This record gives sequence, structure tokens and C-alpha cells, in this order.
Amino acid sequence: MTDQQSFLTPEKFTELKHELDHLKTVRRKEVAESLEYARSLGDLSENAEYQEARDMQAAIEERITHLEKVIKEAKIVSHDKKGDIVVMGSTVTIVKDKEKDGRTYTMVGSEEANIHEHKLSYLSPLGEALMGKAKGDEFVFETPAGKQKYKVLKVE
Repeated sequence: MTDQQSFLTPEKFTELKHELDHLKTVRRKEVAESLEYARSLGDLSENAEYQEARDMQAAIEERITHLEKVIKEAKIVSHDKKGDIVVMGSTVTIVKDKEKDGRTYTMVGSEEANIHEHKLSYLSPLGEALMGKAKGDEFVFETPAGKQKYKVLKVE
């Protein structure tokens, strides 16, 4: 993660805290038991179970470090009031130029962005182009396929 502040919804913040707790209390213990078992098998230089357990331990510790940093530096954002301007937490419906169907996205921080859940990072090219826009605004942004033109249909 960069030195940029991480913006999280209260729900995502809670989810990350639960994941961190699970990794520290459950997964660490499971991996320690796997390591102990693998050591009991003898020769560590040719012990695949031992190597696998060590790799898993490294991955878990890396994730714990990442989550601790995100949680420590996170700014919790909630979008309680309806506004006319796209900000963090806004749900915005946009339509691409020359198309009929709109797309709805919720503006979130990069940690919880998930295009399949229609959660759009405010740091993505489309997210950056949307920030500060209001209902009725038209905007253009650059994509690998060239410039795309959109119109904001609704901001909640």
C-alpha cells in the first residue's frame, strides 16, 4: 500500500478487523501446528510439507502487516446525507454516450473497490473523472480504447 490515506466504509473497516483477528488467533495457530507436524517428518531440506507451511506462514504474516497498516491509517467515510455532488460513499448512476442503459456505482476507497459489486475506487480513471460531478454533468475521460463520454444521471 502507498502512503496515501485509505478510505473505508464502516462495514469494510469492521470486515478487515475481523479478518485480522482471525488471522492472528486462528490461522497463525493452524500454521504453527502444520510447521510442527512437518518438522516431525524429519529432513527439512527435502520436506515439501515444511516448505509449504513456511510459505503459508510468510503469506499470513504479510497479510497481517498489511491489514494492521490499513486499519491504523484508515479514514472511515459514510455517506449519510443525500447530496448533489459525487463524493466518497456516493452512489452514482451514469450512462455512456450513445447508450440507453445506465450503470450504477458506489464510490469507495481502493481497498474495497470491486467492479463486480459495482464498487468503484475514487482513484480509478473513471472514479477520478466522477468525483465532484453533479446530476446532469457530462464528462470525458481517457481509457485504453480512447476517450469516453458519459453523463451523470443520478447522485445519491
